Amino acid sequence: MAANPLRTLDSFELLKLGKASVTVGGLAAGVLIVVAAIIAARLTSAGLRRLRERAAGSAASLYVVEKVATYGLVIIGVMAGLSTMGLDLTSLTVFAGALGVGVGLGLQGIIKDFASGVSLVFERLVAVGDFVELPNGGRGVVHEIGPRATRIRTNDSTDIVVPNSVLVNDQVINWTLRGTNRRIRVPFVTAFGADKDRVREAVLKAAKAAPFTSPDDASRRAQVWLVGYGEHALKFELIVWPTVEAVRRPAAIFAAYTWLIDDALRGAGIEIPYPQRDIRVRGLFGEEGEDALTSLRLEPAARRRKAAARVKPGSSNDAAADLEREDPEEAPRPPPPSAGKT
Repeated sequence: MAANPLRTLDSFELLKLGKASVTVGGLAAGVLIVVAAIIAARLTSAGLRRLRERAAGSAASLYVVEKVATYGLVIIGVMAGLSTMGLDLTSLTVFAGALGVGVGLGLQGIIKDFASGVSLVFERLVAVGDFVELPNGGRGVVHEIGPRATRIRTNDSTDIVVPNSVLVNDQVINWTLRGTNRRIRVPFVTAFGADKDRVREAVLKAAKAAPFTSPDDASRRAQVWLVGYGEHALKFELIVWPTVEAVRRPAAIFAAYTWLIDDALRGAGIEIPYPQRDIRVRGLFGEEGEDALTSLRLEPAARRRKAAARVKPGSSNDAAADLEREDPEEAPRPPPPSAGKT
């Protein structure tokens, strides 16, 4: 009776490792198992990703489950595939040791980034949806933590690909780690002699009226500090607590508050200084004071102050409008805690 050619091909030996032999049939079965494991890992990842996009409150936890399930299915598939091929995994100890030396020498950076990515997934000090600031000054929302690198989307809709080891080993600022707002300082100046109480009242009124400012409470409230004397001005700082959503756009925050401060000071008739040199004219061609300035066709300072006081506040603040912009590609964020929780 003639031998079945398919059975013969199935039992055809390709190579022998110690006591184990790899046949064509075993190799085909092992490859199919590995491919099936990869497909199952991708389907699982896609399903959990869609679930994570819908469940904003548990997005970070689902991301951990997604990565663990994906890596686990691939590893299990590879191990099962090798076993199906007929390889005794214990016989690969020497080969694995040699491979480990090669990896340590040639792929040290990749292994370091992979280990850092696993650490990020489990420690969750930097998670998907967090707004982070990198050591080089780059800032954005974490959209994806991959095996080797993390993708960060900036407010300018550009992607920054950062090696995972940078987020683990370097000092990274996580602005939204605990999901609370942060205090910022916005500097501004006024002319010498300005009424400090009027400055404080005008600036605080404008800041508190902004929709991106958190309401005052027992521990967090907006303030105005006089912090020093400049060459031509008094130096102030607005101390304010923006909302969590506004914290994700720090450049727009400073621009928006600076615009509001300028409108507030002009509306209150408070002079905003600029570098200048004062010349006192006591007499000119027999004239003094405003008469001398009129002869020089110069406008008196009192008139300039009155003109500045007539500037209407509430001009178009583009930075404030940008803080209300919603990014359709932004990763889902957990909802804010209820008022009853501490």
